[in-house]
Amino acid sequence: MSIDDHIARLRPGRKVQGIAAALLPFETDGRIAVEAFQKHLVTTRDAGLRNAVNMDTGYVNYLTPEERLSVLRWTSEVLGADDGFIAGAYIEGMKGDVVSLYRQQMDQIVKHGGIPIIFQSRRLHGLQPNEKVAVFRAICRGFHEVLAFELAPVFASNGELFDEETLTGLLEIPELKGLKHSSLDRVLEFERLTLRDQLRPDFHIYTGNDLGINMIEYGSDYLLGLATFAPEKFAERDRLWEQGHDSYYSLSDSLQHLGNVAFRAPVPAYKSSAAIFLNLLGKIPSPQAHPLSLSRPAWECEILRDCARRLGY
Repeated sequence: MSIDDHIARLRPGRKVQGIAAALLPFETDGRIAVEAFQKHLVTTRDAGLRNAVNMDTGYVNYLTPEERLSVLRWTSEVLGADDGFIAGAYIEGMKGDVVSLYRQQMDQIVKHGGIPIIFQSRRLHGLQPNEKVAVFRAICRGFHEVLAFELAPVFASNGELFDEETLTGLLEIPELKGLKHSSLDRVLEFERLTLRDQLRPDFHIYTGNDLGINMIEYGSDYLLGLATFAPEKFAERDRLWEQGHDSYYSLSDSLQHLGNVAFRAPVPAYKSSAAIFLNLLGKIPSPQAHPLSLSRPAWECEILRDCARRLGY
């Protein structure tokens, strides 16, 4: 495809579906800051975005099964059982049948009022496309709504990028309603959008490209860790795009500047940036990330303070 083809995809006035992958904050003594977490979920919802919990931004790969279950409970308590929040189904490191493990996680999510998103597993790497699609079909069978997750290995070793045959097969699974695409590659995401438009136009492609958040202009929705930094600003940006307002561009540029700072290499350290940023705004009690997560340098606070000023905080 050419640049002209991509420009032709522009969809001004489109209503965007935005989802923020929620950061799990910590107290100064290292305990999970449950009250701050719940308040941030409410802030995100009230701004107009949906919440996603037990995602990479919520340290899903570092939490114990008991902690992940607690996150579901805390989320359901504050948002309500019919909120329709998104929650990660994560099985890495667990023993047993892959399909059964996923379905057990998904049953827990649905029980708490959530919609499951299937995290990839290294146990599925190397399968042929038809084999992989068959596993996904078995995982999803009978659920009302499920999302899939396509995660570049730069984020986590369990992630992989699907080939076209696998994607085509996933689009044929009726229970799958959308795909979060996290490659940080615009051209690859354009290919996903083109395939979606050809085969299943009602299927959602949720961009996970925190370095290209204007993919919403071309037909992507979003599920972003960056959105947890400033959910009210993302919601405002989405409304400005729908309304066709010129100020969309300045706000989008300021949010993208924040994304470029926070998602620089090493990319997984963006969670430390998120904790520092939200602490700067007084929304969480400490700038601490999960102890197993990568941390940003001491001067991070100052560069993020500039990002906050650009956004009008």
